[in-house]
Amino acid sequence: MLLSVLPTGVCAAVAGVAAASNEVDAATLRRLGEIGFIPGEPVQLLHRGPGGREPLAVLIGDTLFALRLLEAQCIDVRPI
Repeated sequence: MLLSVLPTGVCAAVAGVAAASNEVDAATLRRLGEIGFIPGEPVQLLHRGPGGREPLAVLIGDTLFALRLLEAQCIDVRPI
């Protein structure tokens, strides 16, 4: 399941990170890994932006990040 479709409030673990489209470059994927989106790391989608869109407020470990929908579509998660 992609982080972009994870229901709000559900806890999950990162399964992997991969480009979801041609608009995502290697630098974006590297940045996601650097900020903590690595396999096994706990993640929770806390809030969606206006209209259920972006930005997405995501808790990864103990840190809160705002992600674009395109970035969240690159993160595969498994509910725990």
